[in-house]
Amino acid sequence: MTADDTFGRLDDDGYPAYTMGRAAEMLGTTQGFLRAIGEARLITPLRSAGGHRRYSRYQLRLAARARELVDQGTPIEAACRIVALEDQLEEAQRINAEHRRAAQSPNPAAVA
Repeated sequence: MTADDTFGRLDDDGYPAYTMGRAAEMLGTTQGFLRAIGEARLITPLRSAGGHRRYSRYQLRLAARARELVDQGTPIEAACRIVALEDQLEEAQRINAEHRRAAQSPNPAAVA
């Protein structure tokens, strides 16, 4: 992989660009919190060649939302479930909107 490939991937929301330490620092939380939401299966960090956890921006957004709920007194397992369900709902709404746009298009094959 070249430097240009790596820099291009930094715009990718799913690219695991952040170490556990950096992710915890960005979220203002502890590494233990990140491990806990991983154990609750909210996020599954990718692993570097050396076995270190790496997080994407998408995962950090989910973790930040879980942290908000935990800070408001929600148990971590419940917070993770709420965030997962919110994320699934958002994705379903996005897909439904795409289907509606395709159905309203005069040439549905051209909307793919």
